[in-house]
Amino acid sequence: QVQLVESGGGSVQAGGSLRLSCAASGRTLNIVAWFRQTPGEEERMFVAAIRRNSDSAVYADSVKGRFTISRDDAKSTVYLQMNNLEPEDTAVYLCVGDSTTGWINTFSSRAYDYWGQGTQVTVSS
Repeated sequence: QVQLVESGGGSVQAGGSLRLSCAASGRTLNIVAWFRQTPGEEERMFVAAIRRNSDSAVYADSVKGRFTISRDDAKSTVYLQMNNLEPEDTAVYLCVGDSTTGWINTFSSRAYDYWGQGTQVTVSS
């Protein structure tokens, strides 16, 4: 049974920083991504993704230069360092993962097999 457990959410003022963690257990995940969802929105918006044994990462345009995704495969944990936060970043952040080594649609949350429970990030102006 695969589990993804997020932590690190909270409330900060605009310009502040938070680091989210996603700890995986039960299976090696080849790709892990962060999505976010705001109240009233059905669509989960892509934030960032990273593959196992890779330094390459992809980001949504809205977070480039402010957010950094990284992974520690020895700890089976993926991090999302969020700097210079803006009120528009307020959302529930979800960690998702997949064990496939093939191609998946990185930018669609529906492509991933495993989900965390989400962690709230609130940024006040």
